[in-house]
Amino acid sequence: MSLVLPSELVVERFLPAVRGMLARRLADRGLTQQEIAAHLGVTQAAVSKYVSGDPEGDDRFREDPETVATVDRIADGLASGELDGYDALAELVALVRQLEDRGPVCELHEEEMPELRGLGCDLCVRGLDPDVRAERDVLASVRTAARSLASIPGMADYVPNVGTNVGTCLPDPRDETDVAAIPGRIYAIGGRIEIPANPEFGASKHVATAILAATDADPAVRGATNVETDDAILDAARSYGIEPLEFDADYDDRGAHLRSRFDDRGDVPRVAYHRGAFGIEPATYVYGETALDAVETLGDLLEEASR
Repeated sequence: MSLVLPSELVVERFLPAVRGMLARRLADRGLTQQEIAAHLGVTQAAVSKYVSGDPEGDDRFREDPETVATVDRIADGLASGELDGYDALAELVALVRQLEDRGPVCELHEEEMPELRGLGCDLCVRGLDPDVRAERDVLASVRTAARSLASIPGMADYVPNVGTNVGTCLPDPRDETDVAAIPGRIYAIGGRIEIPANPEFGASKHVATAILAATDADPAVRGATNVETDDAILDAARSYGIEPLEFDADYDDRGAHLRSRFDDRGDVPRVAYHRGAFGIEPATYVYGETALDAVETLGDLLEEASR
């Protein structure tokens, strides 16, 4: 993993773009290149290059509305004398902080370090506090689980028509926004598994409902994946000493129904399933401590089912 600091991107991609924008705007307002150089803290030759040469830096900043508005405001202030260098610097520092929080700097940082995707740049904005570390671990679990799911032999044959998903919740989750899953679900296309996006919190209501019901009954169970219900999978579970739990598909509040079934049973089984209902495909949920744990169990069940 390459380590790239957001400050590096600010220096290499943001500052050249903003200096070029400011140089051109100050020139449009009648300032000489020598005056512009004094304001920007660069040489007159650099100003000449900014004004007449090809734009430097990243186009995303030149096209970003907040950057454009800030540069125009600074140019007006410097040209009129209403702003000095301190004021201009304060404006730019505030802009950088804004752009690091889910703005172009955040976007560039995620491109340079794909491991950050899905964190919303909380690493930069909030730092590595315990909550952020927990979120990072959950997202990593789901990302790895999705890749592992795609590598299970024959997995495409067990993906429901509506798609499947993998999910893990944070410790002590409150609602579905504390459950990370794959946005848009995972689909089987042409015999292969298609993962449309990186995991996000609040991305799946269905798998979140199943996970929240399970972790409410047993806090150690925080992950799940779903496949279509198949008797071969249920038989495979029994061969592993897992007695699958059947529940009804057509309850309006499936979460409450699952909690009731878990309470009746006295634990959360590794496998829970329903046979479907009008407009509802049969589905089987495989549980685990994390999404990856659930997917590994599913892999074992599918291998057993194929024998």
